[in-house]
Amino acid sequence: MKIKIIPDLEGFSGTILIPIFENEEVDRNTVILENTSVPSTLFSGKKDSTYAFQYKNNLCLAIGLGKQADYKTIKTIFRRVATKQQDLLNEDVAIVISENFSATQVEAIISGLLLGTYNLGHYKKEQKNHAFLNPNFILNIVTTLNFKLAAERGIKIAHAQLANFHLVDLPPNTVTPKYLANWAIEKGKQYGFDVVVLGHEDAKIAGLGAFLAVGKGSEQEPQFVIMKYVPKNAIQPLKHVGLVGKGITFDTGGLNIKTAGMLHMKCDMAGGAAVFGAMQLIADLQLPIKVTAIVPCAENAVDAKSFLPSDVIKSYSGHSIEIIDTDAEGRLILADALSYMIKNFNPEYLIDIATLTGSSVGTFGYECGALFTNNSKIAEQLQVNGDAIGERLWQLPLWDCYKSDIQSDIADVKNYSGKAVAGAISAAKFLEYFTNEHPAWAHLDIAGVAFGDDEFAKSKHATGYGVHLLTLFVENL
Repeated sequence: MKIKIIPDLEGFSGTILIPIFENEEVDRNTVILENTSVPSTLFSGKKDSTYAFQYKNNLCLAIGLGKQADYKTIKTIFRRVATKQQDLLNEDVAIVISENFSATQVEAIISGLLLGTYNLGHYKKEQKNHAFLNPNFILNIVTTLNFKLAAERGIKIAHAQLANFHLVDLPPNTVTPKYLANWAIEKGKQYGFDVVVLGHEDAKIAGLGAFLAVGKGSEQEPQFVIMKYVPKNAIQPLKHVGLVGKGITFDTGGLNIKTAGMLHMKCDMAGGAAVFGAMQLIADLQLPIKVTAIVPCAENAVDAKSFLPSDVIKSYSGHSIEIIDTDAEGRLILADALSYMIKNFNPEYLIDIATLTGSSVGTFGYECGALFTNNSKIAEQLQVNGDAIGERLWQLPLWDCYKSDIQSDIADVKNYSGKAVAGAISAAKFLEYFTNEHPAWAHLDIAGVAFGDDEFAKSKHATGYGVHLLTLFVENL
């Protein structure tokens, strides 16, 4: 999709989209159509409503946004238009943007339209490509204001989230650790960030014991993916952000095998996918911040070589870990990634993101992610950024009274409390143990928001949560 700003519809022929806020003066909003008005008795701009009419042999679709549509609402509305009105968008398309719109709202509109091209049927014999995906397709924006940069930014955000959709939704026999490593290498070359991958032998030499323990039972070689983005010609000194994402490409639970919900465990790498998408977007936007990212990728499978409950393993940090539950594997690979990040790169800010615990889902349902940090500035910024785009977070405590949940008699620490309570908190305390008291660390548990049900598919699928949120955090430092 390409963007073209045009001052009017002179000579245009095709489909015209007209977003309208509720109770807005429709005549004024559509003055560009030579005073053609939408009857307020038939259409008032109510949220999720549409009204089709003809204008000079063009099909016009008025789209209701409601009274005060937020970013996520606007994005969803236009994703719905692109998905469900696809037959109307096969030729030339123009969208009329009045002076009532902000650049951020235009960004949400364009991003939503492009997200609406996503089709979950990756392996269906018959494929129908959306017109918007044609690289030569031009979306005309009819406006008296300069919204080109906002629209192009919306396209970049959508491309990064579409990448996340593919990574999370493709099956585990496709998205293996090696697949993710190759994806990172390819995107690094395309968008401008460096990638180093530690395979099994290199990870063993490096001492990534907890990471390797998780992948022992799988035929798929684990891949420790390290990405480095340094902006060109940026003013020094640069702020430095470290991102860590859980990359479990499939989670059987290991020998503590899951008794329910295993079908969706191809999505257990959604935290890693959020980091991959964020790295693409950060580099695409050429943000003036140094970013180092690590995604430890492994498959937690069942085999004679699988690690055992009651094993004691050695982590990269040198601390020993007693394995209480092999299904608490995500925190093990994150522990090594956090320790490796701090020791080798020492970022000023450090955020990890993971589909870590069912406990976070039990607490918040599917409405927001769980936030853990002892840094009030980071907490506020993450929540403000999340609220702005509909990727909400709510903070839970990291009180010292929860340390007892991870204390082990035989090792330095254990990977699971063994209790059916405070699971998200004890998992966060485990990760905190491996942060070396980093003063600006935050952990995001996104188990309830990284994939789910909505109107765009019949089965659970990726939401793209985290891609935009992490990018905004980096951008607004």
